[in-house]
Formats: sequence, structure tokens, C-alpha cells
Amino acid sequence: MEKTLTKVCEYLNNYFWRKKASGRFTISNGVLNAPTSLKLKAGMYFRILGSDLNDGVYLYPATGLKDEEFDGTIWSMVVPVTVIDLVTDIENWEKLYGGVDSPVNSPFTSESFGNYSYSKGSPSTGAGSNGNTWQAVFGARLAPFRRLRNLQ
Repeated sequence: MEKTLTKVCEYLNNYFWRKKASGRFTISNGVLNAPTSLKLKAGMYFRILGSDLNDGVYLYPATGLKDEEFDGTIWSMVVPVTVIDLVTDIENWEKLYGGVDSPVNSPFTSESFGNYSYSKGSPSTGAGSNGNTWQAVFGARLAPFRRLRNLQ
């Protein structure tokens, strides 16, 4: 979930920021020593920026991070439930259609042999090779959350 949420937030230019803390942080034994000023609660998301090994979005309390000390910023996030549901739908769609072997991502727009022929829609219609991305498929649902730039 966290990897897809990171991709989606990046695409939206929206990390649903709540509070931020900047400075020197330590990740030890895979656990972030998060500042109390962020008021992180179990089940909240947060983003690490400025880390060499752990940049991205995580669910608090995150475990399994790579140990390091870094100068950066940590943001607590308040992600709407509708966005979490959307991320789940995107993950399910990518499992079905996102792989390179998927017919949706085939480089061929049509083929025929014998009495059989088949054609896909063109990329300009949002279907077919290079047009069927999660961004295109879920564009209408993503649009309300999209920002022109990420305000920090």
C-alpha cells in the first residue's frame, strides 16, 4: 500500500500534509524515532524526505526501515479514506493489467490470423498500448485531489 500511495501522492502533487518536522533523524533497528510534535498515531501515514535509504510514505508505526541517520523532513499526513480506497483500486487494477505481459500493455494494437482478428482502441481514447495506465483509467477519480504544485 505504501509504495502505491507514494506513487499516487507524487502524481497528485498532494501529500495531504498535516504537520512537519525538520532536522536530524535516526532510524534504528528498522524503526523511526519520530518527533512527538508530529502527533503521529497508529494508522496514520507519514512521509520521509531527505533520507538516502527511506524516502517515501509509510504507515505509522513503520517497521522494517533501513537504519540510518539523516538530515531531512518528516511530514504527518491526513489521507482521506476515499484516497486510500482509490489506492486499493489502483493496486488491484495493476495486478490485473499493469504487468508487461498484460494484453492492455501489449505493443500491438491489432492482430489477425486465419479467420480471427482483433483490434484495441487507440491510445488517444485512453485504451490500448500506452493509453491504459492507472493515471488514465483512474483520472476522473484522481482529479479532485490533484494540485498544480506541492505546497510545502
